[in-house]
Amino acid sequence: MTVLYSFRRSRALSVVAVGLFAVATGTTACNKEAAGSGAAKESAGGSDAPPRTPTYVAEVLRSWPHDTDAYTQGLLFQDGKLFESTGLVGKSSIREVELASGRVLRKKDLPEPYFGEGIVIMGNDLFELTWTSGEVFVYDAKTFEKKGQLKYEGEGWGLTTDGSSIVMSDGTAAIRFRDPKTFVVTRSITVTDHGTPVPQLNELEWVKGEIWANVYQTDQIARIDPSTGNVTGWIDLAGLLPLIDRTGKEDVLNGIAYDPKTDRYIVTGKLWPKMYEIRLKKRS
Repeated sequence: MTVLYSFRRSRALSVVAVGLFAVATGTTACNKEAAGSGAAKESAGGSDAPPRTPTYVAEVLRSWPHDTDAYTQGLLFQDGKLFESTGLVGKSSIREVELASGRVLRKKDLPEPYFGEGIVIMGNDLFELTWTSGEVFVYDAKTFEKKGQLKYEGEGWGLTTDGSSIVMSDGTAAIRFRDPKTFVVTRSITVTDHGTPVPQLNELEWVKGEIWANVYQTDQIARIDPSTGNVTGWIDLAGLLPLIDRTGKEDVLNGIAYDPKTDRYIVTGKLWPKMYEIRLKKRS
């Protein structure tokens, strides 16, 4: 991560961190007194305690090597194959990766001045976002040969698909559904947890009828109802990368891949040395 990039995307970090803490605990800084009263009522058998969204933690089943030069922006499985997109100007690419070894099997670089972001595959087409250029590049998913370009307004962060639409984040609390042929927005949702907007939505993955979203600059993944935008659960991955596996140049958690054929979940982070298969369990 460049210093400039870190600054531009982290201006709202303190606000986001406070907001996510408030969401996770069911309170905000301005209603601590009310929350305390609610907690007292809950402990006394009352029913006025603030609502809490379920939180899940991860059990690591296994890990694999990950390219420590890969500034991961998107991660997905397609027909049992693992695809990844990377960012930073001059280092952005799309790639097919061998999971067992972390080896890059094939790669296509994105030329300067573009900053690559999320990817999604629909049919034979692979779509790659750019951060601030307003361009999405379309490739043949089997050959990585470029097929065309589409345009959009605003920033591009993450992509996934519900099977008919392209689903896109832009770093706000909004998620937009787009026509894959024109990239025109067909509908949008605002992601909230008990009415509190959840900004900084980044890498996306469609998982069993839900949208999973990395929340940028945090160790949290939001589980989102795609029809309402409501957060139905939080996945807390704090401490996923242990100290023994850190190289000192790692960046934030980012990258979710779900393989429906094997029902497994793979996660990683920007410049991380490992990818992890995880299993979720509800926090008691």
